[in-house]
Amino acid sequence: MSQHKLTPSEIRLLQETLNADSKIGNIRLREGEYQYDLTKAIASFQLDLYFPDVKDIIKRLYGEEKANDIRFIRKIQTILKKMEKSNIVRILPKKKPWELQKYTLSSFKFRDSDKNLVILASDQQIKQAQNLLNSILNQQGIPKAKLQNVEARIYILVFIIVASYMTIVWDLMQSIVNAVIFIPAFSIAVACSIILGKILSQD
Repeated sequence: MSQHKLTPSEIRLLQETLNADSKIGNIRLREGEYQYDLTKAIASFQLDLYFPDVKDIIKRLYGEEKANDIRFIRKIQTILKKMEKSNIVRILPKKKPWELQKYTLSSFKFRDSDKNLVILASDQQIKQAQNLLNSILNQQGIPKAKLQNVEARIYILVFIIVASYMTIVWDLMQSIVNAVIFIPAFSIAVACSIILGKILSQD
């Protein structure tokens, strides 16, 4: 799999998945069923540090012809959406409006709705992926301290946005809306949301 330059947010997502403990899934992951096959395919891409879109996944599982079948693509997208709601995959925001959405696992280990433990990658495979990620970070010249700084900024911005919106909601629930509270809180929430969006989408 050819590597593209990973963004800080992509690196953070990969690290989260590689380091995640087993997660509780709300759907069945039984061998031979769509959900299991899709999960295994995404895992194989992610071990190569790649975020697949729906066509990538279909092509790997079912071939080129199915990857160009619009009805089949929509069917798989519907299943992936259910898998997102079930805490199995995350659907990444599009970088460009015309691009297909990409997918990532929340972990390589799940306890499914039947209480079965599903392991999608061995400890050795995960370690190899971590080593590959470290190698890419060195090639891209991204020091660990910078990644931690980006992550800290994201958490701080999310906290400020949540606090600002809570302040706005509290102000709106009062009998008289206080403009001195509402306007600054709204302005801060909007500004921080824009900054957060730029950080998450930067190359």
